[in-house]
Amino acid sequence: MNISFTIQRGSQSGRVVQDTTKRQLGLNEAYLQITHSGLCGTDEHYLHTGMALGHEGVGIVQAVGPSVTAVQVGDRVGFGWTEYGTHDHDVGSFASHAVWDADSLYRIPEGLESAHAAPLMCGGATVWSPFALHGIRPTDRVGVVGIGGLGHLAIQFAAKMGCQVIVFSSGESKREHAMELGATEYHVLTADSSLDGIGQVNHMFLCGSAQPDFSRIIQLTATAGKIYALTVSFDAPGVPMLPLLVRGISIQGSAGAPRAQIQKMLDFAVLHGIKPTVMTWPLNTKGVEDAMQTLREGNMRYRGVLVAE
Repeated sequence: MNISFTIQRGSQSGRVVQDTTKRQLGLNEAYLQITHSGLCGTDEHYLHTGMALGHEGVGIVQAVGPSVTAVQVGDRVGFGWTEYGTHDHDVGSFASHAVWDADSLYRIPEGLESAHAAPLMCGGATVWSPFALHGIRPTDRVGVVGIGGLGHLAIQFAAKMGCQVIVFSSGESKREHAMELGATEYHVLTADSSLDGIGQVNHMFLCGSAQPDFSRIIQLTATAGKIYALTVSFDAPGVPMLPLLVRGISIQGSAGAPRAQIQKMLDFAVLHGIKPTVMTWPLNTKGVEDAMQTLREGNMRYRGVLVAE
């Protein structure tokens, strides 16, 4: 089955360019019409590559290859960063359609709107992974640095898992919203703010847009605690190693979650009413450019979603 569809790709100049790509449906692939796509900060890093953009897609399955058993025509499904950026550079979620490995698609459960499901495909999976894989337990003190696209989801997951959620932000402006999302404590953390009276956390999520002052982060982390580095940054982190060694603190990366865990995350989100705060744009070239400019200027609250017209 030969298929052609519209995509939005990057370019050397950094402009978003509409293009048409052609695919042949493989044995274990599904062809889906995209209805919603999340916008991830990682998309900025691919903007100058010339590849198809977007990796937080939600859509309806239109056709499947002869070996497909995971999904069927008519299913509402999502896909994330599992394959994106490594091959198939002419397929992304900023598009009219996509052809995707069927085993890397996730059924969107009833009760979860597509506009809320799309940002969970990458942003949600990134913050879910530590909860699923690294031993976070109810009543643990979980710190969240930064209330943005990742942080506002981490607060909700931690609160619904019965953790104490300790939020750190650079100012007071997001205090009320953080408490509404489930924060137990809220502290302003700047280069010279006092750490007196702040209890250490067992698990620290770094969800800001830049590398933090690791010496202060380590002071706020309990002995044998874990720091989860979720910030996509090419800057050297400047981590003081001696405090990590002496106190047994570890730094753990997270860039998505195993496929089975993503389905569990979606079910957990429905069960507990977890949803991202989103801003929407039309799924076309101008919509992509406007959404990316909003993200670039730091005005996104908190996840961008592109909606098919």
